[in-house]
Amino acid sequence: MTSASVQFRRGTAADLPAVVAMLADDPLGAARERAATPLAACYVEAFAAMERQGGNELVIGELDGTIVACLQLLVLPGISMQGATRAQIEGVRVASAHRGRRIGEALVHEAMRRAVAAGCTVMQLSSNIARTDARRFYERLGFVASHVGMKCILADVTPAIPSPFPTDR
Repeated sequence: MTSASVQFRRGTAADLPAVVAMLADDPLGAARERAATPLAACYVEAFAAMERQGGNELVIGELDGTIVACLQLLVLPGISMQGATRAQIEGVRVASAHRGRRIGEALVHEAMRRAVAAGCTVMQLSSNIARTDARRFYERLGFVASHVGMKCILADVTPAIPSPFPTDR
């Protein structure tokens, strides 16, 4: 079975249990996701927010009616690079039982096609530094580690953010 058998479509709320299960199916995801039944409301709320936003879609890969891959594709208009519109991909996953069949490659290529159709000229992503296999995968697909990615958990720094208003009024 090859990636040619996989069909891609826009995700729906009904896909969320399978998507969350894939997100949780590795050591990093297991520590930060809640793949329980019933599905936590936070996932349903996040999906609804994505749908309202526009330019933000869940892409699903199906094989014989079973969800085997997913990613989130965001279209980000910008000012830099002469007004370039970027595509960002997040949460790229292939179900563990289906890895090694080039499904991930087909999924990213599908995201690239959708991004080009949306007028994007650049695609970007971040990958946890611990995911060395993922880095090799993305490099094989033409991605270049051209920037240093950084993240900040806002709850960890919120008390240190200065208020824009004086407190001695």
